[in-house]
Amino acid sequence: MMASRALIRFASLALMLLVAACGGGKGGYYSSDGPPDSVPVNLDAVPDAVPRIEPYASGPNKPYTVMGKSYTPDTSGQPYRKRGMASWYGKKFHGNKTSNGERYNMYAMTAAHPTLPIPSYARVTRVSNGRSVIVRINDRGPFLHNRVIDLSYVAAYKLGMLGPGSAEVIVESITHDDIRTGRWKNNGQQTAVAAQESKPVTVYEGLEPAAPLVTPVASQSIRITSSPAEQGDSIYLQIGAFREEANARQLAQRAASSMTQAQANVVIDQSVPDLFRVRIGPYPDRNSALQAAEPIYQSIGIMPTISMR
Repeated sequence: MMASRALIRFASLALMLLVAACGGGKGGYYSSDGPPDSVPVNLDAVPDAVPRIEPYASGPNKPYTVMGKSYTPDTSGQPYRKRGMASWYGKKFHGNKTSNGERYNMYAMTAAHPTLPIPSYARVTRVSNGRSVIVRINDRGPFLHNRVIDLSYVAAYKLGMLGPGSAEVIVESITHDDIRTGRWKNNGQQTAVAAQESKPVTVYEGLEPAAPLVTPVASQSIRITSSPAEQGDSIYLQIGAFREEANARQLAQRAASSMTQAQANVVIDQSVPDLFRVRIGPYPDRNSALQAAEPIYQSIGIMPTISMR
């Protein structure tokens, strides 16, 4: 039986992955792959994929085998959620055909997955920073190292994982039912906060390099507090924690300059010795904080985490 074009591409991709695994691979992406020679300046303006109901392609949704392992794509419409490592692919595959015949565009919000339907949509949240993107699944892979998804270059950029090449993520399918009901629009805030809520605070020595620059549009005051009692049990959204006060003030000023007055006050909390935590709030309850998280992310490019006291 003649192998399909998709399976030939699978085998070729798997071989390249194996070469990358043996040779080290720069930055964790595939051997001889990497970022574009000239990076566009407007990557932050690339919007997430917008979920819509599309008919499934016939070929890419049939059972297949790669490197001795069999895969059965799931077109049942049941929810999918998995936590694991994500990788990305870039210029080596730019312009090549994906498994459903489309051309891979490293600047589009797409991804490859072993079993999610093609085409379909998924929300991918990076665990370490809570950033979340929505991608369109139009390709198959990855097949090695127990990785759960391969992201396009721009999707990896938005999650801040270009440098390390791989990162731990939560992948959640956006089903046809989610699209019909509009439920997919509300699930992102809860996932992003849940991904970080149980994690210890990350201390940055400087601002995250992937955070987009913003133009100040409205100025708010920055309040400095050092007393835990002053905050009591109020709920805040934390956007950063620093060893150096100057770095905390830089982020606080950026947040205060880019948010609207309705998005609450910016606070630099010094209640923990040798730590400057940048927070927004307070909020009267957890739901209010959750509802504010996504608009703040859209304003400053950093997904907040819920913090009390």
